[in-house]
Amino acid sequence: MSASDDGTAKKKRRTTTKGYRPSREESVGVGVGGWGGAGRSAPPPTSSSGDEDRDDLLGEDPNKKSDERRASSGRGSVRWDPCKVPQSQLQSMLMTLGLGDGNNIGTSGGRIALDCSVRTTRQGHVVISTTDFFFPLVDSPYLQGRIGAANVLSDLYAEGVGECDHVLMLLAACVGMSDDHRAICTREMVRGFNDACIEAGTVVTGGQTVLNPWPVIGGVATTICSEGEYVRSDGARVGDVVVLTKPLGTQVAVNVHEWRRRATTEEEAGSSSSSSLSFGASRWNELTRRGILTTSDAEDMMHAACRSMSRLNRNAGSIMVRHNAHAGTDVTGFGVLGHAQNLMDNQREVVGMEIHSLPCIAKTARVDGSGVFDFRLTRGYSAETSGGLMICMSEDDAVSYCEELEALDGAPSWIIGRVVADPERKARITEDVEIIEVDYE
Repeated sequence: MSASDDGTAKKKRRTTTKGYRPSREESVGVGVGGWGGAGRSAPPPTSSSGDEDRDDLLGEDPNKKSDERRASSGRGSVRWDPCKVPQSQLQSMLMTLGLGDGNNIGTSGGRIALDCSVRTTRQGHVVISTTDFFFPLVDSPYLQGRIGAANVLSDLYAEGVGECDHVLMLLAACVGMSDDHRAICTREMVRGFNDACIEAGTVVTGGQTVLNPWPVIGGVATTICSEGEYVRSDGARVGDVVVLTKPLGTQVAVNVHEWRRRATTEEEAGSSSSSSLSFGASRWNELTRRGILTTSDAEDMMHAACRSMSRLNRNAGSIMVRHNAHAGTDVTGFGVLGHAQNLMDNQREVVGMEIHSLPCIAKTARVDGSGVFDFRLTRGYSAETSGGLMICMSEDDAVSYCEELEALDGAPSWIIGRVVADPERKARITEDVEIIEVDYE
């Protein structure tokens, strides 16, 4: 929200610029106190929200019983069974219960599958709230905490607000660790979460803590604002262009990192025969054998993903009102096309979206197209964690928006599509979609 001409505003906290950036060592687990206390001990990443088999994604043996894949500690990985409920199933369940109908003032009809709850509190004011949580995708508990906070706050920023009044933290400490190990990892998660909230100009005021088979961190973020200080998510118009503020490909990067870690671990353990390698290690070996990736490439991808996931969308959200944004969402578990479809389903006008460009972390699209595993990245369904904002606005406003955001964040944004008239309200990726290779920061 911008200040008035006399320099006053309801909230005068200054928009931050170019915040925390993890080091390469922290991103790839070199010399950091990881989950196993040895740095190279990342848990396997979560699956996407699509219908593909989770174990196949992780390189896990599908014949292994589920209780063999539960939480473990030491120098190994912290394992868990959950994955995001597929988008179609989630919507079906919520519709069956009648949830979301007419309750949300941030959109026409108050339909489900939106980023936030937007409710009137008193005349002229609304309360915007959201909740989310994050499983470990990275080697560093501290970095997990930072990404977890960025992920929670992102839904608020997608509503065009740059300020969060307060956050409640939801924390699950890993029961499979020793008491000392759990205390260290949990402390680092909390520290990372709190540091990100401080960077965001907000405060953690409370929360809830439980023991759990796997470490989880998230929260509830809330802000109160006036009409005109946020962007309703239902105002997209024919002729609008679509802006994306972060590159895609985080799921590809973290999975490749895990495959490489498994291959390295098994090589050090002397598991050299192909029959003894896990599925994940075999996939890494296939990528390197065919010259698709090198170890340096994998580290670069993971570092880029960590920098992207830990970067707050605060600046991106705070300038949406000033640049006349008509609608917005953030790109997370349903992939860019899944969230585009949600957005189109909730517009006042009968419109659809054509996506003509997909900016991807360098070489992630190459991995996706290699045949080693189909992440569905270039089809728009690869899950993202703490992804960018996807915003509909006029082309002139979009150009100035991207210029200002790059000056604030030190990272580019892209015009990736356009809003078109469509009686079926479909979001689709064009056949001649351009894959934009986004070089590592």
